[in-house]
Amino acid sequence: MNDRRLIKISKYLSKHLRHEPDRIGIQLAPGGWVPVSELLDACAKNHFPIHPIELKKVVAENDKQRFSFDETGALIRANQGHSIEIDLQLEPAIPPEILYHGTGKRAVESILKEGIKKMSRHHVHLSIDLQTARKVGARHGTPAILIVDSAIMHAEGHTFYCSDNGVWLVDFVPPNYLTVDS
Repeated sequence: MNDRRLIKISKYLSKHLRHEPDRIGIQLAPGGWVPVSELLDACAKNHFPIHPIELKKVVAENDKQRFSFDETGALIRANQGHSIEIDLQLEPAIPPEILYHGTGKRAVESILKEGIKKMSRHHVHLSIDLQTARKVGARHGTPAILIVDSAIMHAEGHTFYCSDNGVWLVDFVPPNYLTVDS
C-alpha cells in the first residue's frame, strides 16, 4: 500500500464524509456517523473500492486525524470540517488559555478588523500548537499565525468544543481576542 493511494483515499473520504455524502449514496447519522460496511459498499458501487485494511490505515495514520471509528469499529465519521449541516454531538469544553489560528498573510488585516469567521464550515478551527497552525496557514499562501485568547473568550461566554482529533472549535472569534504571532 503506497502513500499516494492512502492520500487519495483520505481525500475521497473527506469529500464524502464532510461535504457530499449523498453523491455516493450514504446518509450521515447524528454525530456524522455512517456504518463502515455501508461506506465501503458505496465506495465500491461508485468505482472507488477501498479495502478494509486501507480504511483502517487511513484512519490510524492520517497526520491530521481527520476520521475516527466508534468504540466498536462498526461506524466511521469525519471528526470536523463539514460543510453540510450535521450535529457532531460534541460537548462544550474548557479550552486552554491560548489557541492558534493559521491563515494566509493576505487575510490578516481583514481578520483583525472582522474576526475569524467560520465561512462555509460549522465552526472556526483552532490549534493547540504553533506547528499545526503554521501548516494550516501554509495552505493559504505565506502563513500567518493568530493567537487567540481563548481563556478570556470562554470566561466571557463563548462556547468551545474539542473534536476527537484535538481541533478546537468555536462559532466565531471576535477581533478583540486576537494578536498576531511575531
